[in-house]
Amino acid sequence: MDARQRQLLDAAITVLGSRGTRHLTHRAVDDQAGLPTGSTSNRYRTREALLAGVLTRILDLETSGWHQLAGNLHHIDPDTFTTTLGVLVHHLATTGRTLTLARLAIFAEAAHQPALQQQIAHGQRDLAAWATPLLAALGARHPATALRLLLALVDGLLNNQLANPDPAFDPTTAIDTVLPAILSAAPAASQPA
Repeated sequence: MDARQRQLLDAAITVLGSRGTRHLTHRAVDDQAGLPTGSTSNRYRTREALLAGVLTRILDLETSGWHQLAGNLHHIDPDTFTTTLGVLVHHLATTGRTLTLARLAIFAEAAHQPALQQQIAHGQRDLAAWATPLLAALGARHPATALRLLLALVDGLLNNQLANPDPAFDPTTAIDTVLPAILSAAPAASQPA
């Protein structure tokens, strides 16, 4: 991805995360990026192409955040993991709020667009490829199940904080409380062991 694409997609994330999907237009992205009218449509001819580009950028940024989390875990133990994940979730709900809101908006769009669903599934497979061994190292009985539960916890914490901001938001306590159950969870009956 070149610098101009990043500039356009970051501007689109800002539009999406601050104003919602109804306001995501090529012109709004041009304005947000401070570029001449037509710059976005030259790179992303359709709204679907723009959404796909935005999703790619969001997944890249999220992957970077998760890799940073893993990179901070030199000594893997539940306490260090809980604290580090708590810091990441807090960041996503505060400083990274616009990115997180853009992610929620585009995931809602994906409910009606199979191409976006496929991109999300690919991103989830990439995340699972390195996060599942991390959870195994933490002692998860069934790391794939633990990852699904952990992501559900993170999404729930973020959704609640974004919808009803609490100035004293500290996700670490919730993560610390629930992590032992996540690590000991068995797979659902329909999932392979």
